[in-house]
Amino acid sequence: MKLVVGLGNPGAQYRGTRHNVGFEVIDTLAKRHGISIRRRKGPAMIGEGLIVGAEVMLAKPLTFMNLSGEAVLYIAERQRLESGQILIVYDDMALDLGRLRIRAGGSDGGHKGMKSIIAMLGTQHFPRLRIGIGSAERDAVKHVLSRFRRDEKPVIDEAISRAADAVECVIKNGVEAAMAEYNRANER
Repeated sequence: MKLVVGLGNPGAQYRGTRHNVGFEVIDTLAKRHGISIRRRKGPAMIGEGLIVGAEVMLAKPLTFMNLSGEAVLYIAERQRLESGQILIVYDDMALDLGRLRIRAGGSDGGHKGMKSIIAMLGTQHFPRLRIGIGSAERDAVKHVLSRFRRDEKPVIDEAISRAADAVECVIKNGVEAAMAEYNRANER
């Protein structure tokens, strides 16, 4: 079993915001693979099914971004998952809009949701897929909670689709293969 967690904030008022691209990737994967994300498991909404032949649990924390680690730990403990079986998908202001970056581990990079996950799991050694949302001109909080401009929407929609492809690649071929394919694709 693999666990793929998309980070975001619950509630209609946050739908479509930059901070919720992780949720959108989970929704895209669920739709592609006929997985219903309607069951509550502790502090998260989950769905289970097959993605590229592997058993996968998709999750969207209900804890709000800064407490995402509570949901990840809750599921990981109950499913008896090692950190390497968990893939976190989230927004990153340090990356240009639409750019993807996959890593096998690393720091939180200033992302409070990732900081929470690292603290709760007690390790930073778990795969993650970052999606560029562009940098903030002034206020970072306002930026991540803002919606994409009309001219940005096609770029982020394409990035969400490619991010779902990248998750499938991680599941099927592993993190290293996905890094080689998707990190390099960003350089072109």
